[in-house]
Amino acid sequence: MTHGTANNHSVLIVEDNQTLRRLLEYRIGKHYNVRTAEHGEAALDRVEESTPDLIISDIMMPRMDGFALLAALRRDERTAAIPFIFLTAKSDDPSRVKGLNNGVDDYITKPFDIDYVLARVEQIIARSQVYQTKLNARIGRDFSDRLMPKTMPEVEGYRARFYSQPREDGGGDLFDWARATDGSYVFTVGDIMGKGLQAKFYAFSFLSYIRSTIHAMLGSTTSPAALMSYVNKMLIHDKVLEETFASLLLMRWEPDKHRITYANAGHCRPILIGPSGAGIVEYSDLILGLDSSTEYTDKAFTIPPGHAMMCYTDGLNEQVALNGQQFGESGVALCATEALTEERPVTTMLETMLNRSAEHVFADDVLVFWLQRNG
Repeated sequence: MTHGTANNHSVLIVEDNQTLRRLLEYRIGKHYNVRTAEHGEAALDRVEESTPDLIISDIMMPRMDGFALLAALRRDERTAAIPFIFLTAKSDDPSRVKGLNNGVDDYITKPFDIDYVLARVEQIIARSQVYQTKLNARIGRDFSDRLMPKTMPEVEGYRARFYSQPREDGGGDLFDWARATDGSYVFTVGDIMGKGLQAKFYAFSFLSYIRSTIHAMLGSTTSPAALMSYVNKMLIHDKVLEETFASLLLMRWEPDKHRITYANAGHCRPILIGPSGAGIVEYSDLILGLDSSTEYTDKAFTIPPGHAMMCYTDGLNEQVALNGQQFGESGVALCATEALTEERPVTTMLETMLNRSAEHVFADDVLVFWLQRNG
């Protein structure tokens, strides 16, 4: 039974005494989502249905006692880290020591003060959340690092810059580049739909596919549209990534011709920045993962002397400005134009955006690729 709650954390109460079970359910259910079980076997079924944030369990129960329940949970890596409180009439030290040695988080002896139980539940869940937040941040940073290149192309007459600033709760921004045998470069800029670690995991898996696909196909084609079509079909038919949706921008850069050929699957449109202003590169097709029959088209433009091309992810255009509205393409383009002649144009542009933002921090992952032709 679930009562009105102040948060979304869940507690599983395992107690064979119906009166005590109902009392705990009622009092704890005022603050948390509560489910109950009358013995260990029923508790394992409840955990299989949905993993709780905390388990409060009696020790002496029929069919499966508390120690057997704890041991079963700790043997399964999916449930081994669930915080666990023993609630028992036993007060002897051997039972207490056995519980602590088997990974129990607290040991409360009956009769007990229900307010004390509530306080311990709150403390243990809060401690667990702090640990999980730090773990997620560490894993997220590791994924983000693996999604970004360590170097950039060095070509005479150009400067290529790249910037990435992941948020702990951000999504799956990705960027990569490869050099073809004809001397051109293929760039990948993408964004996996979703937030947090799941998006980062899929972005990591997706980028692995992208890299292997591009390296395998560069010998036969350098067409971004052909690469995009292949990736789209792969994404739809792959069993791991079939529920993944992504925006993707594939670009082929020919430095000797100052030409960019690109295919865009629903990604933020590139901006071409010059001394007199900025223009949006118009063309875009359907995002990846929706329709295997989608046809992608190659489009091209040249980078004139003194101009820069900037690609980015939606952490920029969705940033909220001082007026309460999102920057949008035009707001990003304006800040980029003002930074064109700066020594560090990307840093300057981002600082300008933050100075004009409602909050002096980006609310989402930020990724920028800046390719500038010398004047």
